[in-house]
Formats: sequence, structure tokens, C-alpha cells
Amino acid sequence: MGFSSGVSSSAAVAEATSAAVASLEGRPAGLALVFASPHHADRARDVLDAVHDVASPAAVVGCVSEAVVAGAREVEGEPAVSVWVSDIEGGQTFHMQFSRTESGGLFSGWLFERPEEGAVPVHLLIADPYTFPVDHLLGHLNESVPGAVVVGGMASRGFSGGDTILFQDRSIRRDGAVGVRLPPSITVRTFVSQGCRPIGDSYVVTRAEQNVLYGLAGRPPLERLRETVNAMAPPDRELISRGLHVGRVIDEYKPEHGIGDFLIRGVIGADPDSGAVAVGDTVDVGETVQFHVRDAATADEELRSLLERHSAELPGEPAGALLFTCNGRGSRMFPTPDHDAELVSKYLGGVPVAGFFCAGELGPVGGKNFLHGFTG
Repeated sequence: MGFSSGVSSSAAVAEATSAAVASLEGRPAGLALVFASPHHADRARDVLDAVHDVASPAAVVGCVSEAVVAGAREVEGEPAVSVWVSDIEGGQTFHMQFSRTESGGLFSGWLFERPEEGAVPVHLLIADPYTFPVDHLLGHLNESVPGAVVVGGMASRGFSGGDTILFQDRSIRRDGAVGVRLPPSITVRTFVSQGCRPIGDSYVVTRAEQNVLYGLAGRPPLERLRETVNAMAPPDRELISRGLHVGRVIDEYKPEHGIGDFLIRGVIGADPDSGAVAVGDTVDVGETVQFHVRDAATADEELRSLLERHSAELPGEPAGALLFTCNGRGSRMFPTPDHDAELVSKYLGGVPVAGFFCAGELGPVGGKNFLHGFTG
């Protein structure tokens, strides 16, 4: 991994790429990932050209993003380029697009194949939030291509359609999604740190319409929430005022559920008259849900726990890591800078780490792929 804080795009990318290539010790560059701050958006072509001039990688994906991860650093609000180069061969890049049709829509540009016996295909995906409904794609994959793994994030630089800058090989894309299918010979371990903790009791959904909950175990959700709040200590009540979430249980067959067993979705509204609560996802009758709160301490504890567990289970020393973290984390969530990147680097022994701040993160929970928020 190489990093540069230079303001000249060509020089900064050349510096970062040269540092990344040096770690290959003469081996040819296979896959390169490139993440640049908005300061380099107007020189996106220079960014891409410099990577190819220095490294001549077989495959390239990346984007311009709000902030950049480089090693143990999270560079926010300053010029930054992070280049992650490996000798991985056989990575297949692609550019996907979405077209609306009378029946709904059509994805084109890449075919996700069913995994072969014993193989887990991992796809890195970076998408434009304005032109690519990635949640629809992930829902389709969960049903039609079970076992496929998608990891990545939504590009966070743009404020409207056309602002997004995605890199794919020698092309700059401004819509859709770019990605790379990693070869099955590469062992990849993925996990999602959602940074929430459950509060109160869990409830079975007894009445719901799309994303609106009308009944939890036979009573209005707001009544259940009031019971939960009344039983909480004052500091936790304050957390609810900052933002309330609902966790959907992933595995209904587990006897108990704790941190990491839920798909977290935000509460986006409530009706005091009916006691209904609206959440940022469709919820079905019969599901088990539980209210959650999010704070820096919980996010820190969960990420540390996951890193400790997964690093201990690795079959050998890791070669590198990629971090896709929410632009609502970083300095917006934690009291000290570089929180997520610093922990990843520490627990993985200082391996090359690169990534970017996302406007939504992609990753598997409970064996299915989802679009998340506020996660790493």
C-alpha cells in the first residue's frame, strides 16, 4: 500500500503507487485498488494514468471518495491518494449498469455465476448511489446466487448524478458500478461491524405493512418502546434521543441473539396516534426484531471483538486488508481520529490496508449480502 498527501495529482499518485509496488519485490502487479480524495476529482484521468504508468497492473478498480483510508490513517478533508497493489492474478473487472424497464429494471455488464462446490466467489463492488440500486441487486443475488459474497461500498464524493467518479482498468465511469471478481484461489475473510447494541426485549412482528410496524407481540411498537425506555438508565435514554434503530434477526433458529445477530435499520418515523413505527427496510410479519442504539463505545467494542476473533481464526498471516467504512463514522462518530483504520492495522499486524469512506457499505451478514449504514 502506498499513500501520498501531495496536491499534484500525477505526482501524488506516482508516489503512492511506487511505494505500493515496492512491496511486491519485483513480482508483477495483478490487482490495484485506487482511492483518491475529492481534491483530485478534476484530474481523475491523471490519477488513472499514473497508476498504469508506474505499476502496469492487470486490473484496476477504485473511486474518488469523501475520505481515504491509508494504512492506519483515515484522511478526512485533506488531499489524499491511497493505492493498494497486489500480485493477485486472474481478477476479472466489470462495469455494471441499471436500466429501467416496464417490468421494473435490468442489470447489465456482469453475470454472477453460482459458486462451484467448495468455492466462495468474492466480488468487490463500488457503486454510484444515484444510478445503481444496489439493494435490488443484492436481494436478487441472495435469492438466485446463494453463496456469492459482495463487499464494498457506495462512492461518497458526488452530490448528484454525474458527480461520481469510478475507476475500472483504463476507464473512468460516472454511473453504475465497477467491481472485480477475485479468483477462487485467494482466501478472503469478510465481516461487518454494525456498531449497535440491542436494548430491551426482542419481539415478534405481529402486524406490518412494507416498512411500517404496527404490532410487536400484539401491541403497538411505541408502547413497547416506552416500556424499554422506562427501564433504561439515563445515559442510554440520551442515546435513543440521538438515533434509534431496529435490528432484524438474521437467524431465527438461534436460541439467543446478541450483537452481530441482527441486520440494523434506522427508525425513520413514528405515529403517536396509532403507535406505529417506520423503519428503513421492509419487515415481514413473523420476524423477530429488537430496538438498538448506536454509540462510539459500542462501535469500538464490537469492531475490536470482531477483529480479535477473525484474526485468531486466519489460517496464516494475512497479506493485506481492505476497509470500507461509513462516512458517518470517522471523526463524526469517534472522539479520536483514525479509529477504524488504526484498529484494523493493529489487529492484523500492520498489513497493507486501504479503502474509503462510503455513502453506504456492502457486506454479508448471516450468509446474505446487504446494503448497510454506519458500518465498517
